[in-house]
Amino acid sequence: MPPRVKVIRRLGVPLPGLTRKLADRRPYPPGAHGARARLRKSDYRRQLEEKQKVRFYYGVSETQLRRYLAKSTGEDVQSGGTRLALLERRLDNIVFRLGWAPTIPAARQLIVHGHVRVNGRRVDRPSYLVKIGDEIELTGRARRMAAVTAAIESGPAVALPGYLQRQSDPFTGRVIGLPSRGDIPFEVDERAVIEFYAR
Repeated sequence: MPPRVKVIRRLGVPLPGLTRKLADRRPYPPGAHGARARLRKSDYRRQLEEKQKVRFYYGVSETQLRRYLAKSTGEDVQSGGTRLALLERRLDNIVFRLGWAPTIPAARQLIVHGHVRVNGRRVDRPSYLVKIGDEIELTGRARRMAAVTAAIESGPAVALPGYLQRQSDPFTGRVIGLPSRGDIPFEVDERAVIEFYAR
């Protein structure tokens, strides 16, 4: 994957799940001609950029993204849901949104190393999809980690979404609903992503 700040410079939108850094110093695309903004983007480029935002934010491969979008149903979208709901339900995203890790890659590392439990059972797959009613918690060892306590003290990078609830214990959270469009923490044109794959 290219350096993270270069990605957000190229796409022109902050992606809090990818990095906490901002492209304030050089808010234009990287490269020799980056400072000269293009006046007009082709439809293909616009669709590609929207798709890349989703890919880089959630840290999924092209094949995984295609599979998630194929799985999503039209019914969820009609009821105010989102085609990105399955991606929002990934365990690595949930750990990030609960504020236990500064980015999704950091959350993924916590999960792979076995520091996250779902309903009392250790889960080491970042792609695990949570369900309504699931209780997510950190192991005792993770609760003592400096990186985790620092992330909790500094607060989550983005607001807690409506489908998650923090318990009185800061190391425990619960899934209380399904993600909606308003829960996606960055600007994305879902229709453009769907159009990209429909070509």
